[in-house]
Amino acid sequence: MVVALALASVLSTRLGLSAIPAFIIVGVLIGEHPPAGLPSLIEGSDGIELLGEIGIVLLLFYLGLEFSLERITQAGRLMAIGGGIDLVVNGALGFAVGVILFGLGPEALLMAGVMYVSSSGIISRALFDFRRLADDETDLVLGILVFEDLAIALFLGIAAAVATGEAVGATSILGTGALALGFVVAVLIISKYADRLIDKITPRLDAEEIVLGALGVAFVGAALGELAGVSEAVGALLAGVLMSGTAARDQIGAQLLSIRDFAAGIFFFAFGVQVDLGRLPDVVGWLLLAVPLAVIGKVAAGYVAGRVLRFRPRQSVNTAAALVARGEFSIILAQLAVAGVALDPAFRDRVGAFAGIFVVVTAVLGVVLMRESRTIGRAVFTRRPRRRRNQGTSHG
Repeated sequence: MVVALALASVLSTRLGLSAIPAFIIVGVLIGEHPPAGLPSLIEGSDGIELLGEIGIVLLLFYLGLEFSLERITQAGRLMAIGGGIDLVVNGALGFAVGVILFGLGPEALLMAGVMYVSSSGIISRALFDFRRLADDETDLVLGILVFEDLAIALFLGIAAAVATGEAVGATSILGTGALALGFVVAVLIISKYADRLIDKITPRLDAEEIVLGALGVAFVGAALGELAGVSEAVGALLAGVLMSGTAARDQIGAQLLSIRDFAAGIFFFAFGVQVDLGRLPDVVGWLLLAVPLAVIGKVAAGYVAGRVLRFRPRQSVNTAAALVARGEFSIILAQLAVAGVALDPAFRDRVGAFAGIFVVVTAVLGVVLMRESRTIGRAVFTRRPRRRRNQGTSHG
């Protein structure tokens, strides 16, 4: 596995591409269900799954280190408006695909969730690879991702109940939403004062103790985020924000860089290992309908959100491209559907294969679009020469 990741990384670097699609594709090629004629060299295991979870935690923690508390809190308006537009557009498109394929029922609701949520892990890594962290529109992208995780915290409870045929209570939904939102607000409040306390402690510690302490903060934040229903990704992100104002921030980032890249590579590889290309004929009709709408929906929502929030057209194109990749939550929802005794058996049989191939295709398309978004923006929105103002007297 490590040799395959190393070769994929070298090849993608030589081609000037992000390593994310390469890691996923290599996982498909040597994983549990390789294309015909290729041997299966890697099987999914608890070890790979654990390393993948460590990867997503470190990736989002590292991203949080790059954002100050002030920058995150200022993104509140971006999160509300951008996330709302994203939910309306892509939630509706996903539900429409579900209705077209399965009729008006619980299967359509689950399909809406599978198609709605972008991948925090894939997008975060691509932001690093393409050096987009300092861009103004990255705040909008990050705000939309946090909004999606809050929305999916509510949706997971509904999806689990629908899949098993249980009644969904309004009280439980509101309670889940309040817990998730309360967790985010509480961590941001703590972050405002935590850097002073941490800066009093870190001068007494050596480099190894500082890094181990930072890892402890990252994983505790991830665990609390999962308990609160907003996912370990958001918990780790907020833990990074908590550490972003400390004097040891740069030291922590430098020490964790290699670990982050290794574990994150396994996270993307683990996606590919589980994808069964042999089931492609069974779900090709679903994919031909869902993939174009999934790409169009995210591009449209990202661009509209950018323009509504007064970002320039090119910045809005960058936002649109950054949201295309789907990932971990699509797989989680598909797994819920597979176990859903109240769902149509044909849907349960195919939704796992559909979600796996859907994630691979949108991840590759999303990363490629992110890489080319600036070129696309320059081509579509060429700058017009400014007219000189007549500052003197008229020469009529």
